[in-house]
Amino acid sequence: MLALRLTRGARPAVQLRRLLVTVASAGTGFLLLCAMGYALAHPGSPADATARLVWCLPPVAATVHLAVAVARTDPGTRPRPGLAAVGLGPARLMLVSATTTALSCVLGSMLALLVFLHLRGDLTGMPFDGAATEALAAGTPLPVPGSLTLLALVPVLASAAVAFVLRPTVVGPAPDGGGRRSYGRFGATGRVAARETFGSYGRFGTRGGAAGRGTGRDEPEPAEGTVAVETPAVETPAVETPAVESVPELPAPHPAPKGLPWGVAVLAAGLAVETYAAGATDDGGPALPAALPAGPTGVLAGWLLTAVGLALLAPGLTHLCGLLLQAVRPGALRLLAGRGLMEEATRIGRPLGVVCAVASAAVAMTPLPDSGSFGPLTALGAAVVTGCAVATLCTAAVEARQDRSGTTAALLRLGAPAATLRGAAALRAGALLAVFGPLTLVVAELAALPLSR
Repeated sequence: MLALRLTRGARPAVQLRRLLVTVASAGTGFLLLCAMGYALAHPGSPADATARLVWCLPPVAATVHLAVAVARTDPGTRPRPGLAAVGLGPARLMLVSATTTALSCVLGSMLALLVFLHLRGDLTGMPFDGAATEALAAGTPLPVPGSLTLLALVPVLASAAVAFVLRPTVVGPAPDGGGRRSYGRFGATGRVAARETFGSYGRFGTRGGAAGRGTGRDEPEPAEGTVAVETPAVETPAVETPAVESVPELPAPHPAPKGLPWGVAVLAAGLAVETYAAGATDDGGPALPAALPAGPTGVLAGWLLTAVGLALLAPGLTHLCGLLLQAVRPGALRLLAGRGLMEEATRIGRPLGVVCAVASAAVAMTPLPDSGSFGPLTALGAAVVTGCAVATLCTAAVEARQDRSGTTAALLRLGAPAATLRGAAALRAGALLAVFGPLTLVVAELAALPLSR
C-alpha cells in the first residue's frame, strides 16, 4: 500500500521515468512471448526457437539496467528525517523501491500479454488479415505455466537487481556499544561515526578533573614525598567571532576507475575475434536474426566482447576527460567542469559506454549489403535496446544533477552567475562528445571491416 501511495504521489518527471520502464518491460515481454509462439508453431526446429529466445536476452538486460537507474533517482524512496521513527529505515525503503519497480514491470508484462493475445486473434478476431499467424502460433493453445514464467522474468530480475543495488550495507567496523550510525545517499551505505579517543578528549580541555583543568594538558601525578604546588589558572576572555557562511568547495578528485586497462584489453580481443572469424566458414551455430548479417558464431562473440570492452573502459575515459579539462592552469569554468566529470566518471561512464556500443553496432550494420529483411520483431528488439540505453544515460545524468544540487544552490547563494554553471555543463557534454564520438566511429569501422568481406 505504501508503494502504491508513493507511486501515485510522485512528480510528473518521476512518473515519466516509471512509464519508460513499463514500456520497455512491455516490449521485452512481447518479444519473449513471440519466441514462445515461434517454438509452438515450429516444433521441428528447436535450434531456431532457442536462438530466438537467446536473442531476447539483450532486451531483458537493457530493461533491467533501465529499471535500476530509475530506482536510484526516485526521490520517494530516499531516507528523510522522521521516516525511521515510523519504521521506514533504509531496509524498508529498499523494499518499497523494489516493490515499485516490480509494479511498473508487471504492468508492462500485462500490456504485452494483451497485445500478444490480440494479435493472435484470441480476443477480438484475427487482425491484419492473419499476417501474424505463423509467428505467433495462432490457433495453438498457449501453455499457461510457460507464458507466466516468461512474463514474470523481467519483473523478478528487475526487482531483485534494485534490491541488490540499494541494499543497506555497513562500511567499517561495527559500533562498540554506543556508536552512532548514519546512512548515506539513498540509505544504501551505513557508516559508523568515528568516536573521539581519550587523548583527543583531554587535549582540547574538555575532560574534567584536577589534572589538565583549564590548560587542556595531561599533568603527571606528583611523586610520593613531594609537595604539589597548584598554579592559578589564567582565564582568557572569550572572543565572539561573527558567523560566516561556509564557502562550498569543489569535491576532492576521485581516484581513477580501475577498469580502463581491462576495457581496452577486452575491446581489442573482441575486434581480434571478429577479424579472425570473418574468413572462417559457418560452423553450424545459431543463425543471426534477419537484421544482422549472416556469418560465423565467432563474429557474434566478437561483437559481444566489443560491447563489454566499451562499457568497461568508458568510466576511465570519462575520468580522463575531466583530468584533461583541468590541465594547463585551468580557470573556474574548466576546474568546475573537470572536477564534475571526475566525480561522476563511474555513474555517467558506464551508461555512456553502453550507448557507444549500441551506436557502433548500428553504424557497423548500415553500409552492409542486405542479407535479409528487417522484420518487425527485429526492429522492436533494436528499439528496446536503443531506447533503454539512451534512457539509462539520461537518467544517470539526472541522478548526477541531483547529487550536485546542494553545491549548485550554495554557489548561486554566493553570487555565482547561472551562466557559469550552464557553461560548465556544456563544457562537460562537449568534452564527452569530442572523445566518445570518434571512438564510436572507429570501433564501428573496425567492426564492419570483417563483415564486409
